Amino acid sequence: MKMDPRVFPIILIVLDLLAAASYGWDGDFRRVIYWISAAVLTATVTF
Repeated sequence: MKMDPRVFPIILIVLDLLAAASYGWDGDFRRVIYWISAAVLTATVTF
């Protein structure tokens, strides 16, 4: 059975968004922007 090559980038995107949520909870909006940007960049390159 062959695994989809997009599995690991999807996991990375989810982790990036969870990191953004965590920093948003603490009120550090500079890091929220950073992690959302990282997720968008990963999604752009992957898909």
